[in-house]
Amino acid sequence: MALKINEDCISCGACEAECPNEAISQGDETFVIDSELCTECVGFFDEEQCAAVCPSDAIHLNPDHQETEADLLAKARRIHPDKDFSGDFPSKFRS
Repeated sequence: MALKINEDCISCGACEAECPNEAISQGDETFVIDSELCTECVGFFDEEQCAAVCPSDAIHLNPDHQETEADLLAKARRIHPDKDFSGDFPSKFRS
């Protein structure tokens, strides 16, 4: 599932630069995550980087947008066609 920024967002912008997919942008009142671009950092990192740097703990899984690791990896491949996601790619689904 994609991530979602809730009302606890303090609009500091720390999360925006951390996203490898440029899925985070400034909304009307808080930052927002585009679920069509969010891969939960699958293929790039072992954990969601935006949530890791969020000082207000405002970034959580979006229960309205559930996706598997395969779904997220397919999205990453679509967004980044020149990147190699084969082999042992980083993912929070792998321990």
